[in-house]
Amino acid sequence: MHRKHCEITDPREIERILGATTVGRLATNGADGYPYITPVNFVYHSGNIYFHCAPSGEKLDNLVRDSHVCFEVDIPLAYLDTGFGGRNRVCHVHQLYHSVIIRGEARIVPNGAVKTAALNALVSKHERGSDHEPIDREMPAYKACKVVEITPRHVSAKSDLLQNKTTEERFAVAQYLKKRNLPGDLAAVRAMGFD
Repeated sequence: MHRKHCEITDPREIERILGATTVGRLATNGADGYPYITPVNFVYHSGNIYFHCAPSGEKLDNLVRDSHVCFEVDIPLAYLDTGFGGRNRVCHVHQLYHSVIIRGEARIVPNGAVKTAALNALVSKHERGSDHEPIDREMPAYKACKVVEITPRHVSAKSDLLQNKTTEERFAVAQYLKKRNLPGDLAAVRAMGFD
C-alpha cells in the first residue's frame, strides 16, 4: 500500500466498514478483455461477500468464465474544499473516506443451506431492525435468483483521515468541518477523533 499511514489492518474495523455500507462494486473480467464493474447490494457473512442477482447476465457470464474478481466498498466522508484555511488553491482539496478492496474468487452458490443463510443475512442487513419473513427454499423469489459468494484471497483497507498531518492541522480541519456542517462533515470529525 502506497500510503501506509492510511492502512487499516484491524479485522474488526474492516468488518465495520463492510457492515456500514450497503452497495459494493464488483469487477469481473469481461469476454471482450475489458473489466466490467457492477454495483451490487451485498452482505459480509461468515467471512465471505454475498450478493443476489438475476439468473443470467453479463456479470454471471464473466465470473463463470473467470472466477477471479475484485470487490470494493467505500464510505465517503467530508470533502475538504478550496475554502479551507483561505488557501483557495485547488491542489489542497482532499476527500476523507474509508474503503475496503477484496480480491477473491467468486462462485454461484447452489440451492441449499448456504444460499438460504446468505439471503436471510442480506435481507436482515438491508432491512435493519424491521421484521421480515424468513426466506426459505420454497419461495418463488428464492428459486428465481442466484446468489454469488466471493471468497476473499487478499483484503486491503484504508481510512484517509489526514493521519499524516499534525494534531494541530487535523484539529483545524475538524473545526472547519464542524462549522461548515455539510453532509459527511460531522462523521469525518468523529472518525478523526474530534467529536
